[in-house]
Amino acid sequence: MIPNLVETVKGYAAHEKGVLENVTEARTRALSAEASGDVKELAAAENMLAGALKTLFAVSENYPNLRASENFTHLQMDLTDTENKIQAARRFYNGTVMDYNTAIESFPNNLIANTFGFAKREFFELEQEAAKEPVKVSF
Repeated sequence: MIPNLVETVKGYAAHEKGVLENVTEARTRALSAEASGDVKELAAAENMLAGALKTLFAVSENYPNLRASENFTHLQMDLTDTENKIQAARRFYNGTVMDYNTAIESFPNNLIANTFGFAKREFFELEQEAAKEPVKVSF
């Protein structure tokens, strides 16, 4: 879906190459982080991707023809839907991690957890600074 969005935008904003490269780089980083299974790396990669997409949408405001493009509008709605699903999955994951961490610390579960080496898991957290940082667009 993201590559389709990038291709749609390329036709309208050829000189905004840096923005498109940032989106592509962020997507690649997110995919490799997902494959590695490192939760912190994945969170950082998703922060980078979210920021790059916000910048892309901000740049698109300068191109009325792009905003009117049915492909772009459809893809933007799909990305919003996907982001909502990712947020729901994060909440589910963090809830499950909280339940797991509580269970391995509670008696008598802690006896079994210590015997078999069960360890606490980390929450999937977004960097607060990255989430609150305003979108910077430079031309």
